[in-house]
Amino acid sequence: METLYLGIDVGSVSTDFVVMNEDLKIIDQLYLQTKGNPIEAVKEGMRQLSNQYQNGDIRGVGTTGSGRALAFAIAGGDVVKNEITTHAVAAATLDPDICTVLEIGGQDSKIILLRHGVIFDFAMNTVCAAGTGSFLDRQAERLGYKVEELGKLAMAAENPVGIAGRCAVFAESDIIHKQQLGCKMEDIIAGMSKALVRNYLSNVAKGKQILPKVCFQGGVAANDGIKKAFEEELGCSVFVPEYHKVMGAYGSAILAKEKTDLDGKRTCFRGFQIGEESISSIRFNCKDCDNNCEVTVLRSGNTKLGCFSDRCGKYQLNHFSQSFI
Repeated sequence: METLYLGIDVGSVSTDFVVMNEDLKIIDQLYLQTKGNPIEAVKEGMRQLSNQYQNGDIRGVGTTGSGRALAFAIAGGDVVKNEITTHAVAAATLDPDICTVLEIGGQDSKIILLRHGVIFDFAMNTVCAAGTGSFLDRQAERLGYKVEELGKLAMAAENPVGIAGRCAVFAESDIIHKQQLGCKMEDIIAGMSKALVRNYLSNVAKGKQILPKVCFQGGVAANDGIKKAFEEELGCSVFVPEYHKVMGAYGSAILAKEKTDLDGKRTCFRGFQIGEESISSIRFNCKDCDNNCEVTVLRSGNTKLGCFSDRCGKYQLNHFSQSFI
C-alpha cells in the first residue's frame, strides 16, 4: 500500500485538493468551485477522492487558503498554514532556483520573493480587483467568451490597445470605449491582459526586486496572454508549473509530510466518509468580555469539530461551554 499525503486549499473561488506520494510527486488533483459554500466544497472533494483511495492510504493532511481553519477542522488536519507559506514551499520544492513567485487567484494576488528556497519578502493585493482573476471572469462574461478563451485571443492580437489598469471600474469603461471605437476584440483582450499585469506590478509588486527565475502560479497562470504580458514587462522568461492551479494544496501536502515524519504520530485525518456527514455551523455572541466576539461553532451531528472567530482563543482552546450549543 502506497503512503499518501493530502493537501487542501480552500479559497473564495476554488477549493483544491492534491494527493501526493512519498517522493513528493502529485498523483491526483481536484479543482472545484467553492460557490460560496466551503463546507460543501470540502465534502464534495472527499466524496470524489473516496472513489479511488482508502482512509488508511493517507498518512498526513495539510490545509491552507482563506478557509484553512474550516478545512482543518472538517478533514482532521495535521498542519495548517497560510497561502504565502504553502505557495512558497511548493515553488521551492519544484525548483530551488526560483527567486520570484507571481500568484494570481480569483479574489487575491500575491508576490513571494525567495532566496535559496526561503521566504525573503512578500506582499498581497490591497483593495482593487483589477489585478485578480475575478476581473478576467467579469470581462469574459461581458464580452461573451469563456475565460479559458481569453489567452488564445490575446496571443492573436496584432496591435494591443491601451487600457487603463489602475482600477477595475475604469478598466471596464476603457474596454467598452475601445469596443465602441471598433477595435478588434483580440487587440482589446491583449490590452486588457497588459493592464492587469501593470496593475499587479504597480500594486502588489511595488518596490519589490523581481529576480529570475520567475514562477507564475494560480488559476490565471493558464492564460498565455497574461504570461506573455509579464514576460514583456519583466524582460525575462516566466515559468508556469504543470500544476499551477493547485500549488497551494501541493505545498500543504508537502508540509503535512514534514510534520508527520517529524512527529512520528498517527494522522488526525477523519476519513473520506466525511463527504457523507451532515456538517453544520451555528453562531453566537460571547458576552464574557468587551470583545463581544461572534463565534462560529462547526458540528458534525452531535460532535463539535471546531470553533472560530473568537479573538482571545477561548473557544478554539476547547474551553467551550455546552450551554451555548
